[in-house]
Amino acid sequence: MIRNFAKSAAKILSAVAVMALANVAQAQEVEITEMQIGNPDATVTVTEYASFTCPHCANFHKNQFQELKTNYIDTGKINFVYREVFFDRYGLWASMVARCDESKYFGISDLIYNGQSAWSKGTPAEIADNLRKIGRVAGLSEDQLDACLTDADKAQSLFAWFKVNAEADDISSTPTFMINGEQYSNMDYSEFAAILDEKLAE
Repeated sequence: MIRNFAKSAAKILSAVAVMALANVAQAQEVEITEMQIGNPDATVTVTEYASFTCPHCANFHKNQFQELKTNYIDTGKINFVYREVFFDRYGLWASMVARCDESKYFGISDLIYNGQSAWSKGTPAEIADNLRKIGRVAGLSEDQLDACLTDADKAQSLFAWFKVNAEADDISSTPTFMINGEQYSNMDYSEFAAILDEKLAE
């Protein structure tokens, strides 16, 4: 999925600005946690750039990612890092729900991707309510969801973090993968496995 990042950025900044205006306190920078699973000491690190509203990303997570998790992540062969890309405010909202309890991040991410075609439709209010439902299924309380979805400081910091990462790695579409610093576009599992095996053998 290729999008115009400049236009997307303007829309997201507008949404973030609205959230910031609703917060009477002056915005404070929030430290953003790098979401990763697998072996942090592995010789191969895969960094995925993806958007929760990207259909290609949802397809990857329902298919290739599950095989990668079984064969490379859960076995400790690689370290897998997930970095959100924000094309729209709904992707940002989804990220804020997923990060509401960081210990549940990847489980909530699975729920978001698996239900993408359902939760991402409707009015902004309906989409927000759909994301809340996902959060509740994951065991988040209403108070937790209220706090996470109205955290303007976190929203601003997430967006700034995304921009820095995307510019540093020259990300223009999703999903995009950095494997030990080398960029790759979306691919099927067999191609992915072949590249990982080659990197692991080095």
